[in-house]
Amino acid sequence: MARALIFLADGHEEVEMLTEVDMLRRVNISIDMISITGDLCVTGSHGIKIMADKLISDLSDEDYDEAEMLILPGGMPGTLNLRDCEELSKRIMEFNEKGKYLAAVCAAPTVFGGLGLLQGKNATCFPGMEDGLTGANKLTDKVVTDGNIITSRGMGTCIEFAGEIIANLADRKTSDEIKKKIVYNI
Repeated sequence: MARALIFLADGHEEVEMLTEVDMLRRVNISIDMISITGDLCVTGSHGIKIMADKLISDLSDEDYDEAEMLILPGGMPGTLNLRDCEELSKRIMEFNEKGKYLAAVCAAPTVFGGLGLLQGKNATCFPGMEDGLTGANKLTDKVVTDGNIITSRGMGTCIEFAGEIIANLADRKTSDEIKKKIVYNI
């Protein structure tokens, strides 16, 4: 079974986090919600408290070895908090070096840009955050996949973003089937 890790920081965009978790779990892709805050209870950008599955400090090398994808939701100041987490940055770099999947939505693709991972790649993000896509060919598509990196624009594109994640971790048919089941674009 495919496995992903999604990282939660105080100030994350709740819909961007929960849509991915919900859709991946609907198709039996394992996804753990990981708090970078030192507390399992993480408060989103709209004051909604989410209980993470694990703390980043409790993850082992084996947890990362078993995961095929790291996912970053956007939101402010959540994106800045993700950017400033040294352990997360280290793991993002390791995933990229191994060619494992990295996915980010809204402002969070700027974390990848800040780490130099978007050089020469196509990417998208929340309108107005494009300067943070350092070195990228900046697109306005809802979802952009370039190699091992998947980026998306914001809360309104999260179903398509989750669908693209599923297509990469499972297959396109599974992605299309779940979107049909949730009555998306039919």
